[in-house]
Amino acid sequence: MSDPQRIEGQASSIPVAAGIGLRFPHHEHVRQARPAVPWFEVHAENYFGGGAPRRTLEAVRRDYPLSLHGVGLSIGSAEGIDPTHLRRLVELVDAVEPALISEHLSWSVTGGRYFADLLPLPMTGQALDIVCRQVQQVQEALRRTLLLENPSSYFQFRHSEIPEPEFLAAVARRTGCGILCDINNVFVSASNHGWDPLRYFDALPAGSIKEFHLAGHAEIRLESGRRVRIDDHGSRVPAAVWALFTEALRRFGPRPTLIEWDTAIPAFDVLLDEAAQAARHLAACGVNSHACAA
Repeated sequence: MSDPQRIEGQASSIPVAAGIGLRFPHHEHVRQARPAVPWFEVHAENYFGGGAPRRTLEAVRRDYPLSLHGVGLSIGSAEGIDPTHLRRLVELVDAVEPALISEHLSWSVTGGRYFADLLPLPMTGQALDIVCRQVQQVQEALRRTLLLENPSSYFQFRHSEIPEPEFLAAVARRTGCGILCDINNVFVSASNHGWDPLRYFDALPAGSIKEFHLAGHAEIRLESGRRVRIDDHGSRVPAAVWALFTEALRRFGPRPTLIEWDTAIPAFDVLLDEAAQAARHLAACGVNSHACAA
């Protein structure tokens, strides 16, 4: 896009363009080559420890707009936010001044134990109160708006009483947080649970959506014969997810869009190619209109 609209942050801005998730194997390439990427997003926890990773991040931040994406805050934990984790996040935000900060609608901590997975919540009124309280706590500590990402899920709680997109919409309404709409997650969860992804979109407040994520996923067959899609971020964005992205753009208009790739990380040129395809989808949408070319 020749003159991309920008999502304004407190310290900088993210262009409404296709960015790339920066991972360790590509640190040196980005530092040396300074590729023509509109913006980068990193996992915040990878930079809590300082040292060479933090120095690289600070160098990248001098050349590019930056988004921080958290994976360990456990925003849905009934035990509350870990104050040490939150303090480290605040320190990192103050140091690199990202334009966007996001986390997942999930939990991953209990009894002092951290799990590698982003676990789903029961979508109940009690859980909604907990998530809203903790989103507000995080936003007050950061002095910034937090974006909350819809999860990918493989099972549902029988006692859930609020549909997931309505739960997200309620959190945004009550806390003023934004929504990071992960298109691949919507597709994965809809496929696994028999949801209609377009009805999922219909329940989201367009004004709260500040970023899109795109990624690939795997499909496995269980012993029962059932097929399950797994959000592994280990392949190119599949055609069905690109098609759903087009539908999201028609409903919501363009937003900053990220290519995520976290397992079996390919050469950087592959990520550039994926980002170029996302950019073509964004360019087909008018920046000031929700109408997109087919």
